[in-house]
Amino acid sequence: MVKQPLDSIAVMQEFALQGDGLDSNQALNRFLAGVERRALRMATVSVGNVDDALDLVQDAMMKLASRYAQRPEDQWGPLFQRILQNAITDWHRRSWVKNRWRRFIGGGEGQSDAADPLQDYPDSRQTESVERLQQEDAIANLEQAIHDLSLRQQQAFMLRLWEGLSVEETAQVMGCSQGSVKTHYFRAVSALRARLEDHWP
Repeated sequence: MVKQPLDSIAVMQEFALQGDGLDSNQALNRFLAGVERRALRMATVSVGNVDDALDLVQDAMMKLASRYAQRPEDQWGPLFQRILQNAITDWHRRSWVKNRWRRFIGGGEGQSDAADPLQDYPDSRQTESVERLQQEDAIANLEQAIHDLSLRQQQAFMLRLWEGLSVEETAQVMGCSQGSVKTHYFRAVSALRARLEDHWP
């Protein structure tokens, strides 16, 4: 089954059927349109394939729209990230149980449907320069390195660096103390520096 691209408009059309005010719909639509690409990239790096990432982000958008649309706009960012990170955590738990069961019954441990981290990047159909290939290789290595971090380190790193959330906001999203956020973030940065020193000295 081929997945449809993520569409915040479709989410908002569904939300509009619930009869909430037009101004609220427009504001929420702008918010979702602004976060959808970063959220999809974050989810894809974390779960390793774009199909599951699409499902997780779409579900998070629907939950935000249906449960928290009446909250002040400045609360939507942390709320959305909390919903999405909880969904990613649940996905990892389900995946762990599923893989454990497959190993128990003798399923193929080597099977993987992980997507190529660069598959969503536009194809210029032009001759690639050495610099561009090196940059793409560095990006692929970065995304793989983030994917290989522990889930909590992934979350702290992506929420702090990619989303630009404060330590306090990140702690609220992750449901932990600010000290834990700092620890996970420090360990993530240290691990990434050690692994990627050939790409970013």
